[in-house]
Parts: sequence; C-alpha cells; structure tokens
Amino acid sequence: MKNLKMKAARAGKDLSQQELADLVGVSRQTISAIEKGNYNPTINLCVNICKALDKTLDDLFWPDN
Repeated sequence: MKNLKMKAARAGKDLSQQELADLVGVSRQTISAIEKGNYNPTINLCVNICKALDKTLDDLFWPDN
C-alpha cells in the first residue's frame, strides 16, 4: 500500500526524499520504497520519520478506514 500521507507530509515540509533520508539516517531509496509501499519500515524508523515531519504515527502510518 502506497504511503501517500508520508509523501504529502514530506512535500508539505518542502523536503526532497534525499533530505528526509539524511534527517532520519537512511538512503533515499528507502524513503522512496516506503512511499511506494515496497518497504515496511521498523517502528524506530517510523518514529524518526514522524519526528522529522512533525507528525504522529497515526498521521502517517495508520490506515484510513
């Protein structure tokens, strides 16, 4: 499942995939794979992404019903 909420939050902060990757200590390819739904990040990575984007886990990683 694509993570469009994360992509939108990243764009809202005017960050490139590479800039977000640098902030959370992963590769740009990892950020791309998460946004495409091809990679399931660890909870630690999810928390770091949320901190970098000023969002909660629910905001970015909890599916809408």
